[in-house]
Amino acid sequence: GSTSGAVPDSFGTPADDTAATAVLKTWADAGAFALERADVAAQQPAAPIPPPPSLAAGRWNRTIDDTWRRTSYTALSARAESVPESVPESISEATGEATGEVATRVEVRSLVDSEPEVMPRTDEAQPFVAAEPDPFRTGVDDVASPMADLPVGATFGSLVHAILEHADPHAPDLRAELLTHVREQLIEWPVDGLDAELLADALVQVCDSPLGPLAPGVTLRDIGHRDRLTELDFELPLSGGDGPRRPGDQVRLGDLAPLLHAYLPEGDAVRAWADVLQTSPDLAGQPLRGYLTGSVDVVLRTGGRYLVVDYKTNWLGPFDAPLTAASYRPEQLTQAMGHSSYPLQAVLYAVVAHRFLRWRLPGYDPEQHLGGVLYLYVRGMCGPDTPVVDGNPCGVFSWRPPAALVEAISDLLDGVVDEGVSR
Repeated sequence: GSTSGAVPDSFGTPADDTAATAVLKTWADAGAFALERADVAAQQPAAPIPPPPSLAAGRWNRTIDDTWRRTSYTALSARAESVPESVPESISEATGEATGEVATRVEVRSLVDSEPEVMPRTDEAQPFVAAEPDPFRTGVDDVASPMADLPVGATFGSLVHAILEHADPHAPDLRAELLTHVREQLIEWPVDGLDAELLADALVQVCDSPLGPLAPGVTLRDIGHRDRLTELDFELPLSGGDGPRRPGDQVRLGDLAPLLHAYLPEGDAVRAWADVLQTSPDLAGQPLRGYLTGSVDVVLRTGGRYLVVDYKTNWLGPFDAPLTAASYRPEQLTQAMGHSSYPLQAVLYAVVAHRFLRWRLPGYDPEQHLGGVLYLYVRGMCGPDTPVVDGNPCGVFSWRPPAALVEAISDLLDGVVDEGVSR
């Protein structure tokens, strides 16, 4: 019904709560609102604050796998480094000139950096001079090195690598192509006093030099970009390095030695490096667990085969005479390989190529497709006139490992030891 008159327009203050309640009840009964009782809650006590806990250092209760590491050929070969016994007093990296006593014997197991070119290459900064050079073959010492007047040193080595990486060997004017890249790469790899024109001329000769028995009748100029893979970066798991540690994982670098002895013939330059492993406990004892990282300079495809190639700018000749092809004849290169850790690099990079081709090449057969390893000592590559000794051109070290050896080493890096080979 109507509440007209039930709720007044104004009212006086009630005398007390009882009077107020009576008024409000009258309004509520008339439908103005609903009344609810609201009692003041009793005050709750504050929540208790617990005492601060006692603090103490945590206790380490796990085991670190200190055999796991991300390593490289550089790091693995570092343990083989030794100090040269007799070297010139100074060798100018800017000019390649030397003063002081000429080295009589140098044993160099240098740190080697064949990873992506973000730092100057250190594998070519150390000189190697044979103790007693064999007599020069007829005509070999008559051909001057095209790089005889060019600088030496790590930065120069990186410069040459970068130019050969980016230049197009099939360019209509190869010299102009190389000169363009010389000038471009000098920005990143500055070499004081370098004659860019002279370097371009020298690299033309390098590109026109024979590559030897693993690529008969072929030069670098013949192999274009579609048949070359430059700076093949890799991350290779070692001995289960991409998974939890397995019981019995004890593969070490020294386990390569029995394989090299078993599969390679006497006189093989890489086989001889197995003796270095066996006489160097610090080198051989390194665990192969984790990841192997690095970068192959270039993989070349020619004649249906794939060749692993590494460029070297090492100065192998005497420091007090003009540099000639004679300092890069085959027997000299074999000595140079034996006085470095390059055989380890050759072995590891052959496995890298094997793994890559096995993954990417349909119908891959290592016997058919794995062509071997070339070390191109560019200072000894003198163009079409490069002397050839017993079928091997100066400046080119060729090595074709048996496919069975490459597969056995690949298995070893996976943590699988060939039980048929004595460790």
